[in-house]
Parts: sequence; structure tokens; C-alpha cells
Amino acid sequence: MGRIAGVTAAETRERLLRAAVEVFARRGYDGTRVADIAAAAGVSNGALYAHFASKAELIVAALRAHGPRLLADLLAADPDRPVADLLVAVGRRLPRPPDARGSLIAEALVVARRDEDVAGPMHGYLGERAELLAGLVRAAQRDGEIDSAVSPDAVAHLCLLLAIGSALVTPDLHAVGDEEWSALLTRLVAAIAPPAAPRTPLHATPPHGRHSDEGEAPVKAQIDPGRCQGHGRCYDLAPGLFTEDDEGYGQVVGDGVVPPGEERAARLAAANCPEKAVVLDREA
Repeated sequence: MGRIAGVTAAETRERLLRAAVEVFARRGYDGTRVADIAAAAGVSNGALYAHFASKAELIVAALRAHGPRLLADLLAADPDRPVADLLVAVGRRLPRPPDARGSLIAEALVVARRDEDVAGPMHGYLGERAELLAGLVRAAQRDGEIDSAVSPDAVAHLCLLLAIGSALVTPDLHAVGDEEWSALLTRLVAAIAPPAAPRTPLHATPPHGRHSDEGEAPVKAQIDPGRCQGHGRCYDLAPGLFTEDDEGYGQVVGDGVVPPGEERAARLAAANCPEKAVVLDREA
């Protein structure tokens, strides 16, 4: 069994990543062999090693590609949704039983405590998640949704601690009522609202035109291929503006002109690219 006829390298990589999520979640890291993942993906061991140097590299790559994506999905569905609302919406899901994605991050975190080969890549993965969250908080501060005196890094760290804790302390070990949990989250988020600003109800619709650039030239998005490393934040945060190529690197959709109403998503994508590969310019 080798490379599957008619299947591209990108498709083979994706088959391996999906198989890794399922096998790691079912058997655990220590109970999984590279051969198990290759067999589940329908490829040879050699084909797997053509994409991933080790089992440690594979588990973190699977997390990046298919780990928990609720925040990215909510942003994609409504790029103008207030960040405070997003934080509460994600937080409400935390006490629920984890699916395969949630089990995968719990497994990787536990293994990282004792395996340096996993700890290194996990340090980078968690750093990326923290910077994504901090970038959202900074954007909310610029828009007046969150108090500018609050540390974005501290908020991001708190969110990571809550998410990681929920992956490890599952409802079968300890549970809390939905209403009690939601009430606490709402109070925590209200505590970081601007002190002098009226607190908008969490599900209220933002004022029309708050991010509008009416009367200004349209924004055009570009990706510098020399800088892009394929982290995927651009198409996670703004899937209508960016996508991935066959190698997993980012590329703009169409001619890159940002439609009205998508400017905030474009700014979030640019602000959260670690290599600053996303460039936004106004057309002349």
C-alpha cells in the first residue's frame, strides 16, 4: 500500500490528519502507532513519513487542522458579532462533554507534560491560540467594547486556562448548572467592559455602519507568499476573503477586494497573522 492513485499530496495529508484525530482520541497517544494512523488513512507508513517526521509532529498538526474551532466558526458566521458576546458564547459550551477534537487536545496536553517531543510543538500551538485571543481583545478595545486598561494577554491567558480546564475536567468528573455557569460568565465579561460606556446587551445587534468605510476607496487584501507559513488564521477568521492552496498556505479569494461589511474580518485576519503576511491597502 503506497500513495493512492489520483490523490494529491494535499489530499493525502488531509486524510492523515483526519485519521490521526480519530485514532488518537480512541486509543490515546501512547496506545497509537504510526502504522495505526497510516492504516486508518489508507496509506503506507512511508506516505505518512513523507508528510510528518514523527508521531509528536502529527498530533500537533492534527490539532492545528482539526482541533476545537468553535471560536473561528462563530467569527465566520458573524464577523461583526461583539467580542464580549463571542467570549460568552464559547464559554457556555466549555462544560459540555468533549467530542473527538476536545479529547485530542486533552490527550496532547497530558502527553506534553512528560514528552519533550510533544511539549515543543504544543508550546507553539498554545502560543498561537493565545495570540489569536489577544488579537480579538485588542480589536474589541479599539472598537470600544472592552476596557483599554485590561491586558489582552491576561484575558487570553484566562480563556486558555478555562478551555484547557474544561478539556481535562469533564462533566462526568464535575458538573455545574448551565444557568449558574452562564450567569458567572456574563458577570466576568461585564467586568472588563469600558467603565464609562453603556453596556450593550450581549445579543444586541451592533449599530449599523459602525465599521463602515462609506465614501472611502475599497480595501484590497493580499498575502505575501514569502512570509506565509500556513498557520491558517486568515481563512479561519475571514473565510469569505481567504482560503488555502493545495499546500495549505493562505491565498486571497478572487481579486482580494474586501466587500462592504467584511472590513473588520479583514483587519482581524491581518492583525492575527504571526508573520504579518496579510497586507491590507486601499485602492487608489
